[in-house]
Amino acid sequence: MSEGGANMAGTNTAGTNTAGTNTAGTNTAGTNTAGTSVAGANVLLGVRDLKKHFPVKKGFLRRVVGHVRAVDGVSFDLYEQETLGLVGESGCGKTTVAKMIVRAIDPTDGQMLFAGESGTVDVAGLRGEELLKARRSIQMIFQDPYASLNPRHRIRDIIGEPLLVNRMASGTQLEERVAALMEQVGLRPEYAIRYPHAFSGGQRQRIGIARALSLSPRLIVCDEPVSALDMSIQAQILNLLKDLQDAYGLTYLVISHDLGVVQHISDRVAVMYLGKLVEVAPTERLFSRPRHPYTEALLSASPRPHPRYRGQMKIIAGEVPDASQQIEGCPFRTRCPYAQAICAEQEPELAPTGSEPDQLAACHFASELTLTGAATAGERA
Repeated sequence: MSEGGANMAGTNTAGTNTAGTNTAGTNTAGTNTAGTSVAGANVLLGVRDLKKHFPVKKGFLRRVVGHVRAVDGVSFDLYEQETLGLVGESGCGKTTVAKMIVRAIDPTDGQMLFAGESGTVDVAGLRGEELLKARRSIQMIFQDPYASLNPRHRIRDIIGEPLLVNRMASGTQLEERVAALMEQVGLRPEYAIRYPHAFSGGQRQRIGIARALSLSPRLIVCDEPVSALDMSIQAQILNLLKDLQDAYGLTYLVISHDLGVVQHISDRVAVMYLGKLVEVAPTERLFSRPRHPYTEALLSASPRPHPRYRGQMKIIAGEVPDASQQIEGCPFRTRCPYAQAICAEQEPELAPTGSEPDQLAACHFASELTLTGAATAGERA
């Protein structure tokens, strides 16, 4: 059975995209902490000082003796119909941010201001029916297509369940919607009676995408959407996501540790380290002219498929600070080759760098350092 299946072209009969015009009008989320929109669009999601602290319990009575600051004051804007890539090493808090945005877990503090159909709402404070309504517009594509699908359900039940739960379709209408969704993602409608074990990894991820599309969302959070797939299949899934975005005006938050994936699909990139954002910039500029030493190190570690590339990886020495302890100064200073005395005394703010207001970096010397980007790192004949 072919990976692609049916052609995804055709008319979308799965429901009209509800993105439309931003009813929130101008940005009501406050000061923009993530740069200027490349397309000049309105803010769809404004994240403000988002935090998630997990309690550390010890002893027979399981008393709380501290907290792990998994996410510690993250702020960014996500614009309509753009793709924002969120990158960083394992354990930096990327997936925790994603889970809070879809309210799979509750934030400790902060705001997530979403431009809904009836105005801007704080997703972090929603409960009951209001939360269910907001979740229709915010969906998620999970990392592992083998674990995210119920092996006991047929594909028609997996894709159709959100429609049933939200009372948006039933009977013949439900069957038609499921068939249309499968065609959109490149699967044959007659496969709807099969179980997940009958599909390859790429096909399973297409099923997950169809499920995310079922409620016609405006924002889709993609948590490592292609990391479990072969390279050739990764390209197919990424192209499918871009085609769907162009067709239905979707907005993506793509979380990945693969910088090649992020460079291919993202309009802007946010770099995360130890629960905080350290740099936010348009994709092309971040890859060519990074402004934070941690970003430079990440780019140098990304492999380049070129026979004449002789890159020198920048090794990040030192230990990662303990996230359960209060960190003084810059959290990256213990591993940064450019650190100076001020880095231990004062934590840098995420702020514009010089003449580039849409490139922000949390570094005291962001405007002074000349860092090496992926386009020129160590390249020799």
